[in-house]
Amino acid sequence: MKDLTKRVLVTDRAKEVIDQLRERHGELMFHQSGGCCDGSSPMCFPKGELMLNDNDVHLGSIHGCNFYMSKDQFEYWKHTQLTVDITTGRGSSFSLEIPMGLRFVIKSRLYTDNERENLEPLVPVEDV
Repeated sequence: MKDLTKRVLVTDRAKEVIDQLRERHGELMFHQSGGCCDGSSPMCFPKGELMLNDNDVHLGSIHGCNFYMSKDQFEYWKHTQLTVDITTGRGSSFSLEIPMGLRFVIKSRLYTDNERENLEPLVPVEDV
């Protein structure tokens, strides 16, 4: 069976921060909504804190955390593989890493033709 291309990845540096946040807050989830301000940055929440609905899609999991995106935002990003990274600096969001003087960021690249043909399927939120 051919390996499927993941839609979202995570850097080792971001994994270290996720581990620290998980230690403090328990299970975590990520969401990227789009919109103004830091809305287009990935935000980390305690699992279940953010209410999801049929306007969101599940892109996959990173380091044991489900990653969701609003469908409208996904339309802009669907041609790219996303990588969650971390950088210094305070964002203006409710994401859990903000008090640490850090913020999660997205890096992206276009899929190759082969990768695009072998993408992991999207999963409806209610099936996660």
